[in-house]
Amino acid sequence: MQKSIEITTTQNVTIEYELASLRERILAYVLDILILIIGYYLLVLVMETIFGNTLFRGVNDFVFVWLSPIAGFFLYNILFEIWNGGQTLGKKAMNIRVVRLDGKDPEWGDVVLRAVMHLVDSLASAGVIGLMLIKTTGKSQRLGDMAANTTVIRLFASRFLFRLEDILNISSLDTYTPVYPQVRKLNERDMIFIKNALTRYQNYPNAAHQNVVEDLTTHLMPLLDITQRPANRLDFLKTLLRDYIVLTR
Repeated sequence: MQKSIEITTTQNVTIEYELASLRERILAYVLDILILIIGYYLLVLVMETIFGNTLFRGVNDFVFVWLSPIAGFFLYNILFEIWNGGQTLGKKAMNIRVVRLDGKDPEWGDVVLRAVMHLVDSLASAGVIGLMLIKTTGKSQRLGDMAANTTVIRLFASRFLFRLEDILNISSLDTYTPVYPQVRKLNERDMIFIKNALTRYQNYPNAAHQNVVEDLTTHLMPLLDITQRPANRLDFLKTLLRDYIVLTR
């Protein structure tokens, strides 16, 4: 079963995201390693062209054969995750990203901690520790994630809810006009119920959950003074969530 996590943003908006699966994280890691190997090979070719056969002698041999790949591994992860919003090239290919549990993009300290803990999660244990922790912890966190208070999510939220980017882009009433301003009659518990109903329908799109969506729409219409039944019940409920967020945050 796909695990999910709720992330509360600095605007006190709670968004549910699917956590990246173990398979997706492994494939992203393998892609990153392949990119690093290719990059290292090209670097060696360039250096040999410049310095000739004297490149791999003495100290240079040790630096290029052992230290350069390790340093490149750490720098690659740190620089890409900080400059590319929590995504290395492998993660970007798999459509996953690193996020802090408060919804923010990882900062320098976070990505450095994650990279350093690869020494235990990946290198020293041949990946066993990292794989076991991602598989068994509730938030799919390896040691690096636990230390940095991060995890890895899929870049899309439930198709009936909102992506983090969608919420943050609704900056104020100046940039978004609520469709149902009367949604302020409802409270936070009501909106959580609506969100959960949409999530259940998305996860289990059967007749029973469809009936819940229909009954919920029927119940909300008189409360919000809506006389014409919305043509698309799912879009209606999603719009209510969006309007509530803008009007109350």
